[in-house]
Amino acid sequence: LCFSLQASRATLKADRNEFNKRALKALNKAHSLDPHDAQISMYLALQLALVRQVPAAMEALQEALSLQADDLNSLHLLTLLLSAQKHHRHALDILDLALSQHPDNFNLLLTKVKLEEALFGPAAALQTCEDMLHRWQSCYDFSRLSDTDDSSSLPAAEKSEVSPVVRKASIHLNLPDFQDASIGSLSPPSVAASRLEAAFSEVSEVSSSRRQGPSYIWTTLESIWLQSGELFMADGRLKEAQFCIAEAGLLFPNSHCVLLQRGRLAELRGQMNEAKSLYDEALAIHPAGERILLHMGHLLVKTGRVHLGEKVLRDAVQMHSTSHEVWSGLGEALQALNHSEASDCFFTALELEASCPIRPFVIIPREL
Repeated sequence: LCFSLQASRATLKADRNEFNKRALKALNKAHSLDPHDAQISMYLALQLALVRQVPAAMEALQEALSLQADDLNSLHLLTLLLSAQKHHRHALDILDLALSQHPDNFNLLLTKVKLEEALFGPAAALQTCEDMLHRWQSCYDFSRLSDTDDSSSLPAAEKSEVSPVVRKASIHLNLPDFQDASIGSLSPPSVAASRLEAAFSEVSEVSSSRRQGPSYIWTTLESIWLQSGELFMADGRLKEAQFCIAEAGLLFPNSHCVLLQRGRLAELRGQMNEAKSLYDEALAIHPAGERILLHMGHLLVKTGRVHLGEKVLRDAVQMHSTSHEVWSGLGEALQALNHSEASDCFFTALELEASCPIRPFVIIPREL
């Protein structure tokens, strides 16, 4: 597991390949010593998935599930492997099974959002985001948590399932809705009109309390807001997206994830200089960020700085060699330069996309 984690953090392809090789060797040895250990089989499957050996990963995972059919991480990994094979409907069925046993697991719920977006579109997935906000509220009452209540040593798989504390009446978190009720909205017309005003005051109260309790509570809320913002952008609802990104920014103003989303929103509005400035800020905080490098590279190519965009995307390919989007972006930059390598990049992107899960395999915790 340590080798596997080192591989995920390596910025050079050669180092990453070596760590992945060591991780596979160690896990295969562990499996040969105890073939009836479900956890070993699951982690072997995860490591195979990380190096995109999807059929072999599925075989190892079937062993793990035959030994422990209700294991949370195994079911989540099965969902991701099915999505990598583009069986999204089946993947969602498996995920619903896992959620029936772990209804408050936000890692599962974020995967559900991605699957629903792929199957039904962003508007449908937004309902799950709203459900997540309400579930977050029911699980964590920030008005009663204190700095001494730090259960951050809990394993990641269990963090989202901490026993709820006794709650008093508190605020209600909702997604914004700027749409006129006459042209449709995500909520009943009677609710849509008043939701935005309520949300502003409610979230500012959340923000003022954010330092209470363990930090993972607030990073979870940040993830929900940012995921909601992504969906609103995909649905062309930029005002709602801005609202969600702003709420995430109230929680963590210097988060590279927030800066990236602000940059994407600026880019969608045609504010290219503002977008580049925000991407620069995000890269200063997280220089190896795949999505940041990708969007920065795209922006540079789009604004005519093709050679610089190519350099950024080559750096991204070196650090994220299994990302089909990065390879495709590099192909577009090379194509703009009439470079013969472009077709090779597009071919690599197609190959990688064929085994790309709906969310990265690294979201499965690697810990004992």
